[in-house]
Amino acid sequence: MNLGMPEMIFIFLLALVVVGPKRLPGLARQLGKWAAEFKRASNEFKNQLETEMMNIELDERARKQTEPAKVLPPEKSWEPAILPPVGVVSRSSADAISEPESDGPLPAPPATPSMNESPTPVRSTPDA
Repeated sequence: MNLGMPEMIFIFLLALVVVGPKRLPGLARQLGKWAAEFKRASNEFKNQLETEMMNIELDERARKQTEPAKVLPPEKSWEPAILPPVGVVSRSSADAISEPESDGPLPAPPATPSMNESPTPVRSTPDA
C-alpha cells in the first residue's frame, strides 16, 4: 500500500480535526510505539521460524549419516560364461576341457514304419 504526499496530508488533517491539536502528539507517539512493537514481534517470529527450519534440516542430515549403509550382495559378473565347444583344447595343455558328465546314453528315437511296410490298421469297436 503506497501512500503519496496528498494522502498523507489528508490523513494528518483528518486526525487533527477528529482528535484535536492537544492530543495528536501523544496519539502519534503511541501509534509509533505500537508499530515498533509489531515490527519487533514479526522479526522475532520470522527468526524463530528460520531457526526451527535449520534445526529440522540438521536433524535430518544427522539421521541420514547415522543410518547404517545398506549392504548389497556382491555383484555377479555381467559377462556371460562362454565355453569352447566340447573336446577343444586351449592353448595351454593344462586348460583342457573335458566333456560334461552325462546320465548315460541318449534315448533312441521312436521307431517309425518304413515306406515298404504298411501301417497297422486301427480296429474300432462297434458301439453297442
